[in-house]
Amino acid sequence: MPDDLQVNEVISASASKAQDAASLLGAAPDEAVDTALRGMGRHLMEATETVLAANRADLDAAVAANMSAGLVDRLRLDAGRLTGMSDQLKVLAGLEPGPRRTTVRELPGGLTLQEWRRPVGVIGANFEARPNVAVDIASQLIKSRNAGVLRTGSAALRSAIALIEQVVAPALDEAGLPPDAIQLIRVPGHESATALVSQPRLIPLVILRGSGDSTRKLARQAALRGVRTLAHADGGAVLYLHRAADRSRSERLINASLDRLGVCNRLNLLLIDRSAWDQTVPWVTEVLGSRQPSIRAMLPPHRDPIGYEWALNGEAEATVTIAPADGPNDAARIANQHTSGLAAAIVSEDSAAATEFLTTYAGTGGFWNATTRLLDGFKLLAAPETGINVDRVPGPRGPVTFRDLHLRQHVVVPAMRADELI
Repeated sequence: MPDDLQVNEVISASASKAQDAASLLGAAPDEAVDTALRGMGRHLMEATETVLAANRADLDAAVAANMSAGLVDRLRLDAGRLTGMSDQLKVLAGLEPGPRRTTVRELPGGLTLQEWRRPVGVIGANFEARPNVAVDIASQLIKSRNAGVLRTGSAALRSAIALIEQVVAPALDEAGLPPDAIQLIRVPGHESATALVSQPRLIPLVILRGSGDSTRKLARQAALRGVRTLAHADGGAVLYLHRAADRSRSERLINASLDRLGVCNRLNLLLIDRSAWDQTVPWVTEVLGSRQPSIRAMLPPHRDPIGYEWALNGEAEATVTIAPADGPNDAARIANQHTSGLAAAIVSEDSAAATEFLTTYAGTGGFWNATTRLLDGFKLLAAPETGINVDRVPGPRGPVTFRDLHLRQHVVVPAMRADELI
C-alpha cells in the first residue's frame, strides 16, 4: 500500500494533467463537446464485452468479500444498463448548454453589465462503488467544459478503469479534445480520498457522493483545507399517507418507491396519518411483506431513530420504518427534523392537505401523489446528475447537473461595443 506522500504525489500528478487540459476543454466549441459525448455512447456499445468482463471481476471479488446485496446491485453492470447509459449520453449531447454570457442591465456612463459563465477548471469527484457514476460524472464535466479527477470505491475500480480507457478517453481524443481532461485515481484505499480533498490550488471543488459518516468526514476535511464540496452524504425518502389518500394509489406508490433498495431516494420512512392508523397499518404491512424480497415493517416502538437510513444497513436494507403523523404539517415537520431532507411525498386526494405539506417541507424534493424515486437528474431534469446535494445553503440543491458546474463572473463593457465580444 503506498504511503500518504506517494498517494498525494499521485493525486497531484493527475490534477496537474487535468489542469493542463482544462484550458483546452474550456475553449472547445459546442460541436466538439457534443461529438465527444456521442462518441462516448458509441464506444460504450462497442466496448460492451470488455467493460462487462471487468465488471464481472469486480462482482466476483465483491461476492467473495460478502458485500451486501444492495451494494452488489449498485456495482453490477449488464447489457441493459450499458444501453441506458449510452442513451443518456446521446440525450446529454443534444441538450442546449445555455448562454455563456447574459446581459444583466445597463449602467450609467454608457456601460453594460454582463454575467459570464466560466468553467471551474478542475473538479474532483469521490463516489461510491457504482461504475455507471464514472461515466455520469465524466460526461457532466465534459458538457460543462470542466476537467476532472475521479475516485471510486475500490470494489468498482476494474470497471471504472475499463470505462475511462475504453469509452471516455477515446471519445475525447476523436473529438479533438484532450484525453487527459478526465483522470481516474487508481490507488485503492481511503488515503486517496483524503488526498483528493487536500489540493485547493489544483482541485478547488470536489463532488462527494456516497452515504454515511465517511462522506461527511471527507466534507469536514475538505473544509479545513479550503476545498469546496458538493456533498451527497445522506438519503432516505419519506412517504406520508394522508387520511384522504386513495388506497390503490398508495399501494402503487409504495411499490414504485421500493423498486431498488440500494438507492438514496427509495422509501425509507412511511408516515401514516394518526386518524387512519388502525385501518391502514394492516394492509400496508401486508403490501410490504408480499414483495420480493419481503420488506420488514419497523413499527413503534422504534429502537433506531425514525430517520435511520436502511439502505446503509447491508443486513437489514429490506426494511421500512413506519410511524404516525398528526396531519400534513406534522408529517412535514418530522421529515424536516428527523431525515436528511432528500425527498418527501404526500399521498392525498385533498389539495389543501398537499399544499400544507409541500409548503412546510424544506427538503430538496417535494412530491404529491408521485414517487420520490423521481428525484434523479435524468428522470427529473432530463440530464444525468453528478449527485444530489442536500445542503441547506444557497447554491445548487437537489440533482446537480452540468448547468450547475460553473462560476459566475460579472463583466462590465462599453454598451456600444458589447456585441463585439466573441
